[in-house]
Amino acid sequence: MMPRCRVNLSTMIFLVILQGAAVVLFCGWYVQLSPCGSAPSNGKVHVLLLSSWRSGSSFLGQVFNQHPSVFYLMEPAWHVWTKLQKPSARAVRMAVRDLLRSVFQCDFTVMEAYLPEHHNVSSLFMWSHSRALCSPPACPLTPRIKFSNQTHCLLACDSRGLVGVEEACGTYSHVVLKEVRFFELESLYPLLQDPSLDLRIIHLVRDPRAVMRSREESAKAFVSDNAVVLEQRSIPAAEVQYQVMQEICRSHVRINERAILKPPPFLKGRYKMVRYEDVARNPLGEITAMYDFVGLDMTKQLEEWIYKTTHGKGKGTRKEAFKITSRNAADVSQAWRTSLPYNKVKRIQEVCKGAMSLLGYRTVNSDKEQKRLDIDLLVPREPYQFSWLPAKTEHPSKS
Repeated sequence: MMPRCRVNLSTMIFLVILQGAAVVLFCGWYVQLSPCGSAPSNGKVHVLLLSSWRSGSSFLGQVFNQHPSVFYLMEPAWHVWTKLQKPSARAVRMAVRDLLRSVFQCDFTVMEAYLPEHHNVSSLFMWSHSRALCSPPACPLTPRIKFSNQTHCLLACDSRGLVGVEEACGTYSHVVLKEVRFFELESLYPLLQDPSLDLRIIHLVRDPRAVMRSREESAKAFVSDNAVVLEQRSIPAAEVQYQVMQEICRSHVRINERAILKPPPFLKGRYKMVRYEDVARNPLGEITAMYDFVGLDMTKQLEEWIYKTTHGKGKGTRKEAFKITSRNAADVSQAWRTSLPYNKVKRIQEVCKGAMSLLGYRTVNSDKEQKRLDIDLLVPREPYQFSWLPAKTEHPSKS
């Protein structure tokens, strides 16, 4: 009898261990299949519009800002970068990350560390660009179903307190933040794994040559940000823009490769890359796809606003560099080809070679080729999505 009892006990222990292993494997399998997990109990969706300066991010921000279900805030990380003395992007990224977490949760007490002692809503960076801050309950000026008027908002809503901002934030189904001050995804991992957040990341990129042309028109506005990007290093003035562009391009590569090639389970299904040029060519289709990605419905009113904003005349003036006005989006996306000298184009292509190949931008080999607008420099996205890196290695001169 004794030997049989020992066998049964050993068998039982083995079965318990096997069952535990099966549970662990099943949970791992389930997480792989369901990376987003269940939505937070409050049902709120959190969206980070991740981009770089002069890449069309202000327009994309307004695409979300004008939606009646969205609480939108523009570049809250600006407060961190400008408050600290001679910061570097690497040194302050965790502070920026923690700031975003609090704002996503509609907790604006974190802003007090970066605002003047006596502050109100007008202390927030570009606050009047947020329709939610010009609408009830933050301010009675604009009905929530109407588009906001920035000029009127500046005059009527500037003295409101941050308590009203928090209250307003809590009444929307989507909180959308636009940021140009992240250069990698890893520091955002805690937010992606936070069960109280349902975070989606839309990564907006733009042809580096077009970015360069736009940055040159507003060069003085980027002096302090350039120093942070370059880690306060001493760089010859003529080289600053190229060094900054190189860092920006490297960041796009890091972010896209991390999200597409080997994403951690919690990132799958939460990242979407968008090219500005694709939006310029097909505004309604691309914006509808972004809305679907974050769970927003397109409305007829928004369709009309999108058409009006992207089918204006001209390419925009220097004075309009930081304003959302009605322009021809296709003309704007091609403006660099007739205005940026080829020697600068060639240099940008050198410092951003890897990013251009990965993101689908063809290089030009002469001033004549640059100005031939009938030559399409945008690589179709879908056929190349998973083959850009091998193609870059095998045929670097044709990227």
